[in-house]
Amino acid sequence: MSNRVLISLATAAVLAALSPASSLAQLADSTITSRDSTAVVSPSTPKPAPTSKTTYLVPELEDAGYRITRGPERFAHRVGFSPAYGRLGDNELFAFRINYSPNTWLGYEASLGHNPADGLHALLHTFNVIVRKPLPGRFQPYGTLGYGMLTVYPGQALNADAVTKNALTYGGGMEIYIRDDVAVRGEMRGASVIGQELNQQSAVVYDYREYTIGFAFYRNLGS
Repeated sequence: MSNRVLISLATAAVLAALSPASSLAQLADSTITSRDSTAVVSPSTPKPAPTSKTTYLVPELEDAGYRITRGPERFAHRVGFSPAYGRLGDNELFAFRINYSPNTWLGYEASLGHNPADGLHALLHTFNVIVRKPLPGRFQPYGTLGYGMLTVYPGQALNADAVTKNALTYGGGMEIYIRDDVAVRGEMRGASVIGQELNQQSAVVYDYREYTIGFAFYRNLGS
C-alpha cells in the first residue's frame, strides 16, 4: 500500500475520533447558554405595595371608633373650638368660639359672632363661663353666662362709624358627642344689649334671642 493511501486513512481516522468530542463541546456550550438566558429572563418576585395608614393626632383614638369615655375626666384639662351658624334676632349669625375647661364642671369661652343685615351689620364678642354636670352618656347639657360688647356698623362697610353697646348673655345648650373629641352642639342664648335712646339719659335694655348649631372639636391636654 502506498504511502499516500496510508496518510489518507490516518487522516480520516483522526477526524472520526475528534468529531464526537466537538459535538459534545457544542452541546455543553448550548446548555450553558440556555441556562444563562433563563436566569436573565426569569422575572423577580414583585414586592408587596406598602399599605397606607392614617396618623392620628390623638393616638388614643386610633382604635376608639365612635366609643366615648364614660367618666367625667374627659371634660377636664381640654381646649376646644366651635364654628356655628344660626340666628340673632331676625338675621343670620355666624359664630366662632374657643374654650378651655380647667376641670370637669367649669369652662371659659371667648366668642365672636357676625350678624349681617340689610341696612347694617353687627359684631357680638363675649366672654362666657360654661357650667356643666357631666353625665355618663353622649348627651351633655350645660349652662352659660357672659358679658361682652355689641358693635353695630351702619351699612356693609367695616370702616363705617360704629356704635358699641354693652351686652349680657345667658342661656344653655346641648352637646351630642360622636366620640370624645367631636360633638354636635346646639345652643340658645339671650342677649341683653344695654343702650341709650336719643336725647335721654336713662339706659334702655334691648333683648335679643340667639340660636346656633354647629360642631365642637376638643383636644385633651392631659392631667
